[in-house]
Amino acid sequence: MKTISVFNNKGGVGKTTLTFHLAHALAELGHRTLLVDLDPQCNLTIYGMDEDRLHQIWMAEDDFVSDFKSAQEKMTESEFRLLISRTRSVHFLLKPVEDGASDLLSLPPPYRLANNLDLIPGRLTMHLFEDAIARRWSEVYQGEPLAVRTVTKPLELAAAYAKQHDYEFVIMDTSPSLGTLNRLIISTTDGFVIPCMPDMFSLYGIRNIGNALAVWKKQFDTIYHLLSVEKRKLFPQNFVRLLGFTIYNAKRYTGVTKWDLAQAHYNYAMQIPKAISQFIPASVKDHLSLDVWSHPIGETAIMHTHNTLPAMAQKYHTPIWRVPSAQLEKDDAPTILGNRSTYESTRGRYRDFAKDLLSRLNALE
Repeated sequence: MKTISVFNNKGGVGKTTLTFHLAHALAELGHRTLLVDLDPQCNLTIYGMDEDRLHQIWMAEDDFVSDFKSAQEKMTESEFRLLISRTRSVHFLLKPVEDGASDLLSLPPPYRLANNLDLIPGRLTMHLFEDAIARRWSEVYQGEPLAVRTVTKPLELAAAYAKQHDYEFVIMDTSPSLGTLNRLIISTTDGFVIPCMPDMFSLYGIRNIGNALAVWKKQFDTIYHLLSVEKRKLFPQNFVRLLGFTIYNAKRYTGVTKWDLAQAHYNYAMQIPKAISQFIPASVKDHLSLDVWSHPIGETAIMHTHNTLPAMAQKYHTPIWRVPSAQLEKDDAPTILGNRSTYESTRGRYRDFAKDLLSRLNALE
């Protein structure tokens, strides 16, 4: 099982749309995949499932998010078994360690998005788990058991779900923050992808990511060497490594530049590899050759804007290429079906992106 995070310190770069469609492409290529929504904004969850269904999940958990042990004591054993026999949010799964309570005896089932693809929904209360990480972070250096459990729990959950459901990939969605939760998630995944827009903000986002990674790696190296052999086993052996970048959702200007970008956008795009070279630590990218990481994942496969297609994909909770086959509303049907080929042609492009990413993941072995 490999864990992947998709991150940029700059918001609005299409991270959630990319994550959702990458997961569907991997699943269609035959790779069992799990999405875990760790972004407190829950955009990935809203992309993948109906809000009424999500509301039902959250309402059943409200008391547990307030006080897990107290809520559990108010239930009979059969009532609690019924609760965890249904899909639960990621915060519910993390809440026992946040409260210092006992772990769940069994894993609630993930939410099925498609064949080979499942989701652990997010929750707006994830900031509470981030607060717990921040409170206990210094105690990790001393090997304090609850602190170690807290910072290793997301990775432990990913491994447990992968073992139970035979997932090859667990993709963790994150917020654009460089806060404590993202420090933990990004540092402990196997590889990460940087989605970019061809603009100044993405260049500064890469600078910020690189500076943060340098600090985070020193912290994790220190923690790893201070802990006992048994506690080290709870952490990944390697610090996270770069899988590459992609230019995403850029407007197409045919025939202007090599990548069909406006000249100003192309000039910024050409600076992205330079920014990665300058600011991303060598130890994070030296498993890939310069010729690999300096080129966008999938080259131009998903580089150009899909216009309103992602909005329709979110509305019908399905990847762009499946929208024409969804149960369309009467007002949407004429426009969508009239552009069926445009929608369906995106499948091949996302598969090309996924295949290139898979080749880069192989370099982590």
